[in-house]
Amino acid sequence: MDRRAFFALKPKANTPATSPFGGLRQITSGLNPYTGPWTTNEVAHLLKRTMFGAKKSDVDYFRAMSMDAAVDALLNVPATVPAPPVKAYSNEDINPADPDFAIPIGATWVNTHTNDGQANYNRIISWKAWWTSLMINQERNIGEKMNLFWHNHFATETGFYKVGIYAYRHYLLLRSHATGNFKALVRGVTIDLAMLNYLNGMLSRKEAPDENYARELQELFTLGKENNPNYTEPDVITAARVLTGWCINEATDEVFFDINRHDTGSKTFSSFYGGTTIAGRSDANAGEAELDDLLTMIFNKSVEVSEFMVRKLYRYFVYYTIDANTETNVIKPLALLFRNSNWEVKPVLERLFKSEHFFDVLSQGCLIKSPLDLTIGLCREFNVQFPSPTDYEAYYGLLDFVRFQSAEMQLNPGDPPGVSGWPAYYQIPQFHEAWINSDTLPKRNIFSDVLIGSGYMRNGQVLRIDPVEFTNTLPNAVNPDVLINDVLNLFYRVPLSDASKTIIKNAILLTGQTQDYYWSNAWNAYKTDPTNMVKYEVVYLRLQALYKYFMNLAEYQLA
Repeated sequence: MDRRAFFALKPKANTPATSPFGGLRQITSGLNPYTGPWTTNEVAHLLKRTMFGAKKSDVDYFRAMSMDAAVDALLNVPATVPAPPVKAYSNEDINPADPDFAIPIGATWVNTHTNDGQANYNRIISWKAWWTSLMINQERNIGEKMNLFWHNHFATETGFYKVGIYAYRHYLLLRSHATGNFKALVRGVTIDLAMLNYLNGMLSRKEAPDENYARELQELFTLGKENNPNYTEPDVITAARVLTGWCINEATDEVFFDINRHDTGSKTFSSFYGGTTIAGRSDANAGEAELDDLLTMIFNKSVEVSEFMVRKLYRYFVYYTIDANTETNVIKPLALLFRNSNWEVKPVLERLFKSEHFFDVLSQGCLIKSPLDLTIGLCREFNVQFPSPTDYEAYYGLLDFVRFQSAEMQLNPGDPPGVSGWPAYYQIPQFHEAWINSDTLPKRNIFSDVLIGSGYMRNGQVLRIDPVEFTNTLPNAVNPDVLINDVLNLFYRVPLSDASKTIIKNAILLTGQTQDYYWSNAWNAYKTDPTNMVKYEVVYLRLQALYKYFMNLAEYQLA
């Protein structure tokens, strides 16, 4: 059985024929404002797409708003910079003469240069754990989901550049433009420490312009490669000449421009760009000025840039194939809005998330969770408790466990497999279906089984789901039918039949009986005497089995 059939909720014979655009849904709704119900179902759909998971407290918070107000709040990403990552690692194998050696546990390393390979390795692990903590403890906005989107779009690999400060500053750059101006972000990425190292920009000089970034700037970051006509190979070479002269001071972790390494001649592009000539400069501002001219020329291909980027946003937030109706009713109008908004991302997202298309039943429950949506979402939705952040080694160690589990499922934040990002976001025709295979699906189930079971222990600290504590947050847990419905409304994006729910209730909550009081009596007994371990154990074991079962069903893998 293939992945599509495995996750289908109706026989394959009933699925509509595919369109030339690759879509399976034949969805006809567009960007008219959504005016339908605003219930737990719609709120959970919105949150699972714009955040990692839908915590009950977050669902309650946004359900108290109107849909418009909820979307506005989610798109309001504060400019506040979070407290930086800290040293949570020992000095083992670090040179005592290196500045990192003197940094105490619990102090940040982000402002201290190091040449020590072990120290930089430890810093990157620290940074990844820190980013994991930001995702788990995210504020009620789209910021962290956008950070991952941009990280995939402007892919860099810590395993290549191997400098912790580069990783940290790259994250801050993406964060500062999360829902901001796309053109400004492209400019920032072009002269970013991580990107200059990763795509050899720091090595590009007039005698030997390096074409790596010049190619990806056009093919992967702005225009795409499907346009006809499109940029040419000479355009790549010419853009590389524009970008010569940018360097990294490896002793200070700073970017600078060296006019002596810059090609000061004029650069003429192909007819695709209207034969544009970028005047060569030889002054100290030559790098800045020619970069601005290059980006202006590329963004003047506004239809191509806007449609390419809107499709990427759509595939990330809504669905991974685009049929002819969606191309006409959603992609092209949003691309026009993107152009008219002078490349601001927020208006595009606002229009999309407030549309009838986004809340269309065919747009719900149709994405396979990414490994981070699964791991981070599970920790958030079950409110899994971590050690105190001031217990630095234990806290960062358990955060790294969660991050590592995502990496085992093929999404390692900080290290996409190549410059194109993760294949699940671009590889035709599978797209997100690539997250599920014979290796990753068992790992997903093992992760949830471990956390709902014995938990993961590290240095005496345990990471574990508390099924009773979670159930205590539900409004009417004494009623087994309401309990199951409330849980599934939070965890599942597709319905489970009443017959299935009854079978599950009878087998697990009622322990093989058929009368609801077998659960109600047990729950009431625990609630009236919560310190009685015998009564606690009765409900604990039933709830543990219930949640494990729900997380092992295929429906749990959908968002």
